[in-house]
Amino acid sequence: MFESLSDRFEGIFGRLRGRGRLGEAEVDETLREIRVALLEADVNFRVVRGLVGRIRQRCIGLELSKSLTPAQQVIKIVNEELIGVLGGEPLKITYASRPPTVVLLAGLQGAGKTTVAAKLGRWFRQQGRNPLLIGADLQRPAAVDQLRILGQQAGVPVFSEPTDPVAVARAGRAEAERVGRDVVIVDTAGRLTVDDDLMDEVRRISEAVQPTYTFLVLDAMIGQESVAVAEAFHAILELDGVILSKLDGDARGGAALSVKEVLGRPVAFASIGEKLEDFDTFHPDRMASRILGMGDVLTLIEKAESAYDAEVAEKAAAALQEGRFTLEDFLEQMQQIKKMGPLQGIMSMLPGMPKELRNAKIDDAELGRVEAIIRSMTPGERRDPDVINGSRRARIATGSGTSSSEVNALLKQFRELQRQMQAMGLMGAPRRKSNNKKAKRGGRVTPAGTRR
Repeated sequence: MFESLSDRFEGIFGRLRGRGRLGEAEVDETLREIRVALLEADVNFRVVRGLVGRIRQRCIGLELSKSLTPAQQVIKIVNEELIGVLGGEPLKITYASRPPTVVLLAGLQGAGKTTVAAKLGRWFRQQGRNPLLIGADLQRPAAVDQLRILGQQAGVPVFSEPTDPVAVARAGRAEAERVGRDVVIVDTAGRLTVDDDLMDEVRRISEAVQPTYTFLVLDAMIGQESVAVAEAFHAILELDGVILSKLDGDARGGAALSVKEVLGRPVAFASIGEKLEDFDTFHPDRMASRILGMGDVLTLIEKAESAYDAEVAEKAAAALQEGRFTLEDFLEQMQQIKKMGPLQGIMSMLPGMPKELRNAKIDDAELGRVEAIIRSMTPGERRDPDVINGSRRARIATGSGTSSSEVNALLKQFRELQRQMQAMGLMGAPRRKSNNKKAKRGGRVTPAGTRR
């Protein structure tokens, strides 16, 4: 996400760092480049004008800090202003004093409301809540069936009836109260465009369920149009926030950077992938950091904490301290990394990652081939790859559906990984195998190797 905007900012700030001091002319030149970059990223022109104006006001007459260069101070200001445009602080959900807390989802057809409903249900479950999904989209064929399938995957029950959307929403809330569900998520119908029928239906549903939160699900890829859509729904529903869907497919970032400034409502959540777990609270500071190419370490840490098995991590640490890191250990670590999501997303969160690597297309299927090769080895071969000769290599290749050259390449890469880990001090000195025949016969051996 935001690849094009990140690339533009990287170029702008790269040139900025090469200058010793910044006068008004240099600041204006930089701001012109920032303005063009934002407009090309499909950010609303009103937002661009306000953002650039505030940055200029803070940069002109800037008092130089002893700890920062002028370029670093400009970057700091841009970062702070981006955080403000994106919302400042993450939205904190507060729950109704008398359950259930009702969340109403609205939006155009194709924005991803049904998938977001299931993702949001899963998110509430992770917060220790007991949500209920209500399928009030009776217009789109199989919408309720889709919600039931996704709800089952998320571990959240679904309520719906073949009546009318308002009646379903009202009955769903009553059902949640009856069975003790403390959160209700209402999935409503959409249209291809904003029209009177759509607005009337969603307004009547809102009146029936009296939502605690009303969120607009907005396709991040529609760019400038997102502002008009958001304003139309806000006029009818009094939105509490926006949920951005398909943010992983938005290379520009216009919707994310426009909505809060124009609507006055925060981006509450972001959907950054197709899987149910690719969904979380929207953090403006982290997103600004990613836009400026500075990574997103906090999100990376949270992903690692949620994905990593502590027992597996401790086992790997012990193996490294003992100077051994086998293909078996490598396989276990690779499986832990896969739980964190696509490698492309992980790479984009690392600070200081070169643009070429950050934007490189990484084939996650490659991990599957590596896993197949390792699983085709015997336990002994995984512990000691040096025993793998030509015939063993051919057997492993056949078992994994790969070639002998691919097996060779993996073994070479693994040995190089071991060497680098030792050089970096991450891996202790390996225990040497004793070839002393006298020792094997049971004699006591002195440090010099002589038998007494």
